[in-house]
Amino acid sequence: MSTFKSTYKKLHDIYETHRRNYRENGDSKQMCCMWSTDDPPDIIEDTEPFNDIEIAFNITINDDEALDLYDMDLKEATKRIMDLQQ
Repeated sequence: MSTFKSTYKKLHDIYETHRRNYRENGDSKQMCCMWSTDDPPDIIEDTEPFNDIEIAFNITINDDEALDLYDMDLKEATKRIMDLQQ
C-alpha cells in the first residue's frame, strides 16, 4: 500500500470514529464533519479528533494548522499530514 493510501486509510478511520458522533453530518469526506456542524466548537485546536490525528501520525497541530485542516477534505488533509510528517 502506498504511503498516501495508508495515510488516507488511517485518517479515514479517525474521521469515521468521530463523524459517527454527529448523525446530522453526512459522509462528505470533509474534515469538519468530525465536529458538530449544527453547533461547531469555538476552538478546534486540542479537540479529540485533532488529538487522535496528532497521536496517529506523530505530528503537532497548532491553531493555524487546525483551522486549515478543518476546511479540507480528507484527500487534501492526507497530503497536508504527510507534509507535516517531514
